[in-house]
Amino acid sequence: MTFSTTVIKYFASLREKVGRAEDVLDMSEPATVAELWQRLHDDALLPDTLRVAINHEFAMPDDMVQPGDEIAFFPPVTGG
Repeated sequence: MTFSTTVIKYFASLREKVGRAEDVLDMSEPATVAELWQRLHDDALLPDTLRVAINHEFAMPDDMVQPGDEIAFFPPVTGG
């Protein structure tokens, strides 16, 4: 079985909420964004308000993450 390192980054207020800037996960099989979040956060559901990117491209919770991809989670942008 071959493993590839997947880097998961957290940005802005989300970084403070989870208490770290990134996670590193060795993956051998693809998983959805939502499954990856659950694996890293004690089976918690992916919050609807979070945005995600896979390899710098916006993604949806059901999109597949391949071993070795870079994932970024960030809160929605607000302005005023």
